[in-house]
Amino acid sequence: MAKIYPLSEGQFTVGHDKQFIRFNAEKEELTARSIGSLHVDVQPFVVITDRDILLFDTGLGFANDDKLLQIHQNLFDIGIAPETVTKVLLSHLHKDHAGGIVFKDEDGIIKPSFCNADYYIYRKEADYALKTGLPSYVPEEIEALLLSNQVKCLDAEEGFIDNYIHYSHSGAHCPEHIVFLINDGVDKVFYGGDEAPQLKQMLIRYIAKYDFDGKKAMQLREQYAERGKKEAWQFLFYHDYKTPISKIN
Repeated sequence: MAKIYPLSEGQFTVGHDKQFIRFNAEKEELTARSIGSLHVDVQPFVVITDRDILLFDTGLGFANDDKLLQIHQNLFDIGIAPETVTKVLLSHLHKDHAGGIVFKDEDGIIKPSFCNADYYIYRKEADYALKTGLPSYVPEEIEALLLSNQVKCLDAEEGFIDNYIHYSHSGAHCPEHIVFLINDGVDKVFYGGDEAPQLKQMLIRYIAKYDFDGKKAMQLREQYAERGKKEAWQFLFYHDYKTPISKIN
């Protein structure tokens, strides 16, 4: 049976400038932020199976006052050492999902943040990210990771990792986005990145302006919700500050 832990980095607003600014919903009003700002959580997930410690996306890459990566601190807080993560599964490489793929050590050298993990990246997404660059992608960090020996590029539009993690190209939030479905024989856990970011978006017809193909994203959410309901998937919602993990009934 899979054990799931959300690793919330906190609540933020993000506007058209793609900047993530911390937000305290108890003390601040969303209307005080720039027009069109979205209120989101940033929330990677750890899923522990009998084979792996899996990390889905890596957060913003922010560090605390002690210069420790927040995602590392969040792992320590639940008793997991970062070096024990075996696989990092990346839905896409936008900076809020891949900001923690690497870090700078005390000598300023950029290194993978999870020293013993294999990083799984859709090759077309890596190519697109390097070509597109800022403000959505940080090429310097992506290039540094790709130069390591820890990257496993996914070339096919769909396939399996170790026979129990299915990935498929979805391409709606950004052109080369992928999604993952774990089936360990007991549980089915679905991670849709930014194509299934919040529970409420799975329950209503909603076209988001921030998606590359909003209509396709809406259709995919409907498909995922329908299949997930039939097969009792546990959904992991990266940007949901209220319901990070849920089944759809």
